Parts: sequence; structure tokens; C-alpha cells
Amino acid sequence: MSQKKLNIAVVGATGFVGLDLVYFLSKHPKVNIVDLCAQKNLGKNINFFDKRLKKKLPKVSNVKKVDWNKIDLLFLSLPNGEAQRLIKKLYSYKHLKFIDLSADFRIEDSKEYKKWYFTNHQAKNLIDKTIYSIPEFTKHEIRNYRLVANPGCYPTSIQLPLLPLLKKELINTKNIVIDSKSGFSGAGKNYKIKFAHPNIESSILAYGIEKHRHMSEMDQQFKKYSKKKVNYIFNPHLLPTFRGILSTIYLEIKSNTSINKIHAEIRKFYSKSNFVKVLDINIAIGTGSVLNTNMCEISVCKTRHKNKIVIFSVIDNLVKGASGQAIQNMNLMYNFKESLSLK
Repeated sequence: MSQKKLNIAVVGATGFVGLDLVYFLSKHPKVNIVDLCAQKNLGKNINFFDKRLKKKLPKVSNVKKVDWNKIDLLFLSLPNGEAQRLIKKLYSYKHLKFIDLSADFRIEDSKEYKKWYFTNHQAKNLIDKTIYSIPEFTKHEIRNYRLVANPGCYPTSIQLPLLPLLKKELINTKNIVIDSKSGFSGAGKNYKIKFAHPNIESSILAYGIEKHRHMSEMDQQFKKYSKKKVNYIFNPHLLPTFRGILSTIYLEIKSNTSINKIHAEIRKFYSKSNFVKVLDINIAIGTGSVLNTNMCEISVCKTRHKNKIVIFSVIDNLVKGASGQAIQNMNLMYNFKESLSLK
């Protein structure tokens, strides 16, 4: 394990994800937080935004004031489209590495990116130098990259249970239904503007009907892990709770398999995982046990139909779905203990 402390900068430090990122980094024994950047509230103490932050940390500053020669790793928690512009400017600093928590480098085809995000990619030459990293699938490759695309929150909750099954061809890929529900923090601090829905904090809202941007990365990743085309319906919902995701995945299993085999395969795949817990068959599940943690819990359940099962997956959208997974990726990049500052 490396002993040198990393010098860290966080851009977008005062958003919901940024603050969780700063919180976990502030507890990390192997990092030194040098710069906390935002566009507003310059000069304020970061604990003004998050009372959990007791440690003395840099005041909020403008990204233009960062001395990049002194930074080893930059975390970017910015709106889609902004990280690619900044990374493009900074990539010439050969010592500097990046973990991007936006969607800017998740999509490997720039044409697909434009199709889903309605704008031309500004750093196309860096896309093939990026690794899309759910750590449970990339821990042996990630050290070879300077630029990491942190996955989306919904796709994380969905891929963790599904990818091992797609890889082993244990499920029917023609008729998958995915119903996901998230706390409203997933929409960012401007959620009331983004979702001009009455009583957003005390009602349930279905959105992204027919086409949600996270489908682009799920399409991409499903194609990598499945030998057959994966046809699925996905619909997200916002719940009147601040954080947490519950994804419900309805599956048809193949005639030569069983729920016991499905369960055994997922449990075997994650038998050595620090952050994925596979519960016994037919266990009720909810977000309460994973809030403010980097854990994902998975429950495989029977239905009244022998060949149909339901898999439930729960994560904290701001942690395992964003900040915690980013730090997990950092730990693997630098050969730190994978769970450092996250347990």
C-alpha cells in the first residue's frame, strides 16, 4: 500500500454529491484535501453547507485559483457537459488523474452521447482513454487509467444484480422490467426547478417515461456482458425522501435453471465483495439499511409464477450511487485498501 498522501481537489464541492464526497474524503487517512471549488459562496467555510464536517478544511474557492502542479487527483461533481471542458484543458498535466461523477465520459460512442444528451462532446479524443468503472467489475483494470467515469446511480443499482446473470446467460433477455425509485436528492439542489411538480417533497412522481438518459449507459453495459440483445423497460420515480434508491427488477428465468441457482450465482459473484451483500431468498428489503453507506443489498424473491422472479436492489444514491463509489474507485486506482474511509 502506498504511504504518500494524495493531494485532492473537488470541483462542485457544495452540491449534494460534492458534500458527501468531501465528508468521506475528510475521514480518509491517505488524502490531503487542498482545494474545494464551486461557482457560488466563494470564501465560505465548507461546514456552512454540511455540519458533519468538523475537520478544518479549505474554504470554498474558484477553480481558476487551483495550482494544478500540486494536485494528484481531481474529483468533478458538475452538471453534465462541464467536466469534459475542464478535463480537456487539464489533461496535459501528465501527473493529474480524474474521477468524473457526471455523465460526460460514461458513453463510449460520441454519437450516442449526442443522441442522449443533445450536444456535441467537447473531448472526444479522451473518451477511449476513460474507464467506466463499477469497482466490483473493474478493480484489476482501473489502475491503468487516468480518467474514470463514475457510473450513474440508477445504473449502479441495476447492474450490480443483473450483470452476473447476463454473463452466465441465466435469464430471458427479451422481457425485463425495471422499476426504480429514488430520493429527490438525485435531481440535485435545483430539484424544485427541475421537477416543477406540486408538493415534490411529499409526493411520488413518475418521470423519464419512455426514455431516460441513464438507459444509454445501461444499453452499453448490457451489450458488453450479454451475448444476446437485452430488451428491457425502465422507469424511474422520485419518492418523498431525501436519499436512497430501490430498484425492482422483474425477470423470467430460463427453463433449465431455478431461483436457487440464480441466487447462488449472485451470491458467489459477490462472495468477496466489501460492499455488496446478497440476502437470503425471499427477504424483504428497503433503503433504510444502506442509507449513508457505500453498501448495496440484493434480495432475490419468488413470485406466484414458477419461471418468474423479482430481484430487489437498494443503495444510497449519493454514496454507492455517486460519492462512495468514486472513493472506492480512487482506493483501487492507488492500491489503497478498497474500503478505506467507507466503513
